[in-house]
Amino acid sequence: MITPLAIERIFVRTRKLATLLAGAALAASTTLVAGAAPASAAGPCGSGYSRVGVYSIGIEKYGYRTGILEVYYSSSTGKNCALTYGDGPYANTVSWKGVTISRGDGSGKDEDAKEYKYYAGPVYVSARGGCIDVEGISPAWTSVKLNNVHCG
Repeated sequence: MITPLAIERIFVRTRKLATLLAGAALAASTTLVAGAAPASAAGPCGSGYSRVGVYSIGIEKYGYRTGILEVYYSSSTGKNCALTYGDGPYANTVSWKGVTISRGDGSGKDEDAKEYKYYAGPVYVSARGGCIDVEGISPAWTSVKLNNVHCG
């Protein structure tokens, strides 16, 4: 007999796997489209930042992704950075995009939102040794909000 706890564990494992596969697919498609960048090249947040998170926006509401929230971190400065891209029908089109970042306690808030062709941001917050809150808003007015993440 399958217990409710067993069903919950299967669901959690399936979601984790789906998240990992979505991140891998995004990374692969970004590399295929943009090509491999030299190690010294600066990313969207500037040099010294590494991508620490990629989150889909809009899937639950529309069944497909309407946006992508990316989070970066610089170990040398202790700053986090975030951007929101349009995706699907909103990729590379002038449309409303928004991104907000702050420390986990809500302080240090930085945000950017308006009509952009490619992405909103980058926005930054210093949070060395702490957690951050981050939100990405897609052109379809759907969002993903993460609280107290990327701690360190």
